[in-house]
Amino acid sequence: MDISPDKQNIDRVFSNTTYYIDFYQRQYKWNEVPVKRLLDDVFYRFNEEYKKNKDSDIPIDKNIDKYSWYYLNTYVTNLVEGKLFVVDGQQRLTTLTLILIKLKHLAEHFNSDLIDWIKSKIMGQSGFQKEFWMNHTAHISTLQDLFDGKELNSINTDSGITAQNMVKNYAEISKTLNTLTDKNTFETFVFYFLRRLVLINLDVKQTDVPMVFEVINDRGVKLKPYEILKGKLLGQIDKDELVSLNFNEIWDTQVKLINDYKDDEIDEFFTYYLKGKLSDTRGVAQKFDKDYHRVMFEEEYDKTLQLNHNPKGVKKFLLNDFVYFTNLYAKVYKYYQNFHENQPFVFYNNLTQMNTQFLLILSACELNDKHEEEKIFSISKNLDKMFCLLQLQRSYNSNSFATDIYKISADLRNKSLEEIDSIFSKYLLQQLSDARGVQVEKELNYGLFKDTGIDLDKRFKRYFYARIEKFIATNTKMEMKQTFYNLVQNTGSVNGFHIEHILSHNDENKALFNNDEELFERERNRLGGLLILKGLDNISSNNETFKKKLKSYANTLYWNETLRADAYKSKLDFTKMINEYKLNFKPYEQFGAEELEERHRLLFDIVKIIWN
Repeated sequence: MDISPDKQNIDRVFSNTTYYIDFYQRQYKWNEVPVKRLLDDVFYRFNEEYKKNKDSDIPIDKNIDKYSWYYLNTYVTNLVEGKLFVVDGQQRLTTLTLILIKLKHLAEHFNSDLIDWIKSKIMGQSGFQKEFWMNHTAHISTLQDLFDGKELNSINTDSGITAQNMVKNYAEISKTLNTLTDKNTFETFVFYFLRRLVLINLDVKQTDVPMVFEVINDRGVKLKPYEILKGKLLGQIDKDELVSLNFNEIWDTQVKLINDYKDDEIDEFFTYYLKGKLSDTRGVAQKFDKDYHRVMFEEEYDKTLQLNHNPKGVKKFLLNDFVYFTNLYAKVYKYYQNFHENQPFVFYNNLTQMNTQFLLILSACELNDKHEEEKIFSISKNLDKMFCLLQLQRSYNSNSFATDIYKISADLRNKSLEEIDSIFSKYLLQQLSDARGVQVEKELNYGLFKDTGIDLDKRFKRYFYARIEKFIATNTKMEMKQTFYNLVQNTGSVNGFHIEHILSHNDENKALFNNDEELFERERNRLGGLLILKGLDNISSNNETFKKKLKSYANTLYWNETLRADAYKSKLDFTKMINEYKLNFKPYEQFGAEELEERHRLLFDIVKIIWN
């Protein structure tokens, strides 16, 4: 196979060559997503270069060569009987033509001298007639209407999906290019677009071009951010050092370590790592949620990372920070997946979906931190405590919580183990105060806990009672009857656990609250009036009186069984736990407002112990 590569800018790509679409080529299928991605890439590079050069007094046509070139990709052609056919790349070339048409209209708007130059990149003289360089033969009328500036909703697209996507994508292109609001910026962008955007043309000198097309496109997958980052980092290192110092093996080993837990989890690692080390606010952190592999090289962040055009810095990073923090992340992920007695809170945070613990741990730990295990324990415990005490005191605001997480991350960064508790406590008290509109001095207050229940989501309630169950099991030296997974995450109708009201919705129970419907509903939904039961047990106890419900609580969960007298005569020994913590556990023959209040206060006392 004979292939001739040729580096070309767009000015040269669309100069005097008509491109034909061969019969096996698919339609123009790009939608707004890849078009937007292409525009974002181009404008990202343009804006970076424009900032560096905008104050230059040199005319742009002379100064444009100072702008770094940007590689757009490869397109493949094949010359057959005097016609040049596009083997691969028509999606990109068509999109570039649509961009040029929009630039032509903007040039008219600005009365720019560049208009004829732009027009010549869209169409030109071919023999005795003018034609579009991208010769979509079946859709010429659509291209002509776009070129002429016809209203988009009046353009006929009956020729097929190619025409329809041309019009849709032109609308998306217009949104972005309309941000070029002044003539100087516009004309600078035109020069950048035509002169500094580069494609590689591969001209295939053989007849079996469908086979070439298949080889190029088969199993093609868009590169992940970490795969692009690998090229940006390792590409700076001398090839001999890459081999002799095993940098490629180091990268692949650490990536595999993380991705073995979950496909492409390494991208999550980099996102959390960069946020933890570089972000002081939620706004800054959000910049790393998309395209972190680009943002991290921006000047303000590279001052810290020192990885941009710095082979020495890259080698230092790969040998030290990259290895240490990926190992740390893998360790935390192991704790995150399953319960470990030495690090229980990492797993607990998984159950409540508090994945920001990864961010906070990476932020707090220094390179080769000698207090690594203790910091994992302290941070995961404090995060669980902060989240739960806000929930249990009806003070949780998801937006405020998310905003404060990044402030906590900044405060934790490279701090000592001894400072962690006070940092979390400061934000917990502030969130409680903000939620209640008064200064709150204590982390846990019965006045804030008293009415808790009805406004908690079901998952958190299940988690709460699972922690109560764990507390009782631990302090009576018994095994948990159910796994945390079953108690919190399994919501199936048969084996899943569901919220159970001790007080059923019937006339007998309403009478205990003076038939006040509003009072009854509020009280029965307090935590002291709830428990969790397995699916079928829950169904069987529905709408029964309390005495009948007591029977269905036998042989369920420890917290449920503490309502029954026989639980205190069984092998379940409450004596030591009751005496040690002075807890008011006792059985009940009836259950009304007074009994519900006692159970609610009992839970409050247990909460003080669990989340101390």
